[in-house]
Amino acid sequence: MNINTDETAINTLLTRGVENIYPSFDFIESRLKDGKQLTLYLGIDPTGPDLHLGHAIPLRKMAEFQKLGHKLILLVGDFTGMIGDPTDKSATRVRLTREQVLENASKYKAQASKIISFEGENAAELKYNSEWLDKLTLRDTTELASNFTVQQFMERDMFEKRLEEGKPIHLHEFLYPLMQAYDSVAMNVDGEIGGNDQTFNMLAGRDLMKALKGKEKFVITSKLLVDPTGKKMGKSEGNMITLSDTPDDMFGKVMSWTDGMIIPGFEILTDLPNGEIKEMKIAMGDGVNPRDYKVKLAAEVVATFFDRAMGDAAVDRFNKLFQEHAIPENIEEVKLASAMSIIDVLVETKLAPSKSEARRLIDGGGVKVDEVVVADYELVIDPSKKPLIQKGKRFFIRVI
Repeated sequence: MNINTDETAINTLLTRGVENIYPSFDFIESRLKDGKQLTLYLGIDPTGPDLHLGHAIPLRKMAEFQKLGHKLILLVGDFTGMIGDPTDKSATRVRLTREQVLENASKYKAQASKIISFEGENAAELKYNSEWLDKLTLRDTTELASNFTVQQFMERDMFEKRLEEGKPIHLHEFLYPLMQAYDSVAMNVDGEIGGNDQTFNMLAGRDLMKALKGKEKFVITSKLLVDPTGKKMGKSEGNMITLSDTPDDMFGKVMSWTDGMIIPGFEILTDLPNGEIKEMKIAMGDGVNPRDYKVKLAAEVVATFFDRAMGDAAVDRFNKLFQEHAIPENIEEVKLASAMSIIDVLVETKLAPSKSEARRLIDGGGVKVDEVVVADYELVIDPSKKPLIQKGKRFFIRVI
């Protein structure tokens, strides 16, 4: 396999969208320049049915390695997914069954294929960590645990916080970093990539590789896309982009982001030149309306995960809907068995996650029926009349 050692490509790989590098920039740079193929991996616990931007960001960094000729492994944590990663969690995760994690992971390869390639001469591999973790005996686990101290694991912020608040830390959570660390040993990799929220777990793998293999594993942590408060995007905020989203959904969610997320979004989710991104940042600082740049970012995100034509088409549809206030041509139809209140309709059709949220939407004037703003919680929706229900500016359904 021919390895590309282009200095500019390597520098971009190690700087753009990168939060930290272990053990050092110079160490990885020298490994990349020596022309030998490296093997690196990204681990994903299947806690949900879709990959999302939190996965896509390190996957894009993995794709850069693949373009240079290096070997990729996408590791599905079907074993660790049943334990539950305690990272950033103020309470113990609900544990999943083997059947649940496998069902969640069933579309991961297809979704990851939007970013990395599982075909061709340098195809990425898909692996499952139950292959080796299921085989560990209690003796094996005890031996692995002897390489770490309680003090090391107690350094994790979420554990310290739970202790302060009197919340429990279950032993299986405490052992989670140990299980993830063993993945590196079992696959004998050269490096690992992940979001910076996974730093502790990835460095545990680095320690174990050094102890058991005498090998220096590198770790690259990617930046996270967060709102101005430092909060990651999520389901509850309604702005989490998944790789199963439609182009229009991706576009609309980007348009809901804060202005402070525009420049970081360009850096870690697009291939636009750094110079162009810098010019946009300066322009916004000089008072240029950031909305146009947000439209450009939304189009680039769609182009990244689909193609340029779909990105351009999403812009056209957005402009028609928001600037011309047009109703979309293709509206999803939802069947209801009988007439019900608008509150129940919003929940039943998933336009609102709960009745309290449905009331909040109505109070804010964010719900229309046949283009009329709804003010009455008890408004009865008759499906035989096929009414058009609208939430906000871009969500439409027709009840039948």
